[in-house]
Amino acid sequence: MKAIYLVLILYLIKRKMAFTLNPQSLPIESKKLLVPGLPEVAEVIKKNLKTNFAEVSVEVVDCPDLTQQPFTLASPGLGGNTKIVELGGNPYLLPVVHKEKLYDLKDIAKLIKSDPAFIIGAGAGPNTYIGVNCEGIYNLLLSNGEVVNQQTRISKVDSNDDKAIQVTLPQNETRLALLGNLFVSEGKPGKVLKVYAKKRTGEDNFITSIRNAIVKEYKELVGIGGVFLLKEGKGKFHVMRDFSKTPIENEDQLNKWLKFYNMSAPLIGVGTLVNNDGGPLDLRVQHFHSFSHHGEAGHYHYDTTPEDAEYLGFFNLGEVLYRIDKPENTHGWGRD
Repeated sequence: MKAIYLVLILYLIKRKMAFTLNPQSLPIESKKLLVPGLPEVAEVIKKNLKTNFAEVSVEVVDCPDLTQQPFTLASPGLGGNTKIVELGGNPYLLPVVHKEKLYDLKDIAKLIKSDPAFIIGAGAGPNTYIGVNCEGIYNLLLSNGEVVNQQTRISKVDSNDDKAIQVTLPQNETRLALLGNLFVSEGKPGKVLKVYAKKRTGEDNFITSIRNAIVKEYKELVGIGGVFLLKEGKGKFHVMRDFSKTPIENEDQLNKWLKFYNMSAPLIGVGTLVNNDGGPLDLRVQHFHSFSHHGEAGHYHYDTTPEDAEYLGFFNLGEVLYRIDKPENTHGWGRD
C-alpha cells in the first residue's frame, strides 16, 4: 500500500513539473529603464491628472505599511531592486490558447535574480490548479526560493450562474499562465509616489491618466508599478470565462467571450504601466487586476460612477525591464 501511495505522489509531482515551463528554455531580454527623480515624476503626473479629475494630489512620501488595511499586500514596501516583468502575452491566449504556457514565479524570480522577490501584478491565473481559465491578481513574497507570504487571488466565472468567484491561492501555488505584467521589488520601505484623485471629469481612467502623463513627458522607456485603491464608487471589470472551444479572432468575439461586471469599492488593484510598447519588446502598456475583501475581483477597466470615484495609489519606478517568452507571432488586440 505504501508503495502505491509513493507512486501516486511521485506521479502528481511529475505532473505539476511537466505543466511548468523550464525557465532555462525561456527567451529573455532585459533593458535598463529611464528612472527620473520621484519629485519630477510627481509633478508630471499631477499635471495630467488635473485634466481628468476634480481633486488631485501627487507627492513623494515614505511608503506606508502596505501589509495593513486597506491594501493588505504581502510585503510592506515597494522598494529595492525594482523591476518590471512581462511574461508571455495575449497571443498565447488569442486567437487559440497555448495551454503549455505555464510559468512558476519561483523560477521567474531566480531567472531575474530577485531574492527576496515581492511580486505584484496582473496575469492569467493557474488554470491547472483551479480547473478553468481565470484572472490572476498576484501578490506574494518569496525568499530563498520559498513562499513567505501568499496573498494572491484568482477570479473565475461560475459556469452555473455566470457570477464572478474570488479564491485565495494556497501557499504552495505560485504558477501563472499565458501572460503576466508584474512589478518585482524587495518589498522594502522607502520613498514612493502617493497619488490621490477624486471625481473623474475627463475620459481617461485613473491608470490611463497616469500613463498618459509619462507618455507626454518622456521618450525613453519608463516603467511604473504599484497598488491603487478604488476607495469609493463602482467600476467596470472583466473576468475571463473558461477557454473558448473555438478560436477568438477579433475584438467583437473577444468581448462576447469575456464576462463584464460592475464591481463595488473598495477594490485593490495591482499591476504595471509603461509609456510605450518598447518597439521590438512588444510590451503591454498597462495592465491592472483588482481584488477585494467582499468577494469581487477582476481586470480593471474604469470607474462607472465618475461623480463618486475616489482613488488612492502608491507607486514606484522600475529600474530594469525584463521581457520573458515574448510571442513570435503577435497582434495588438485584447490589451485594453
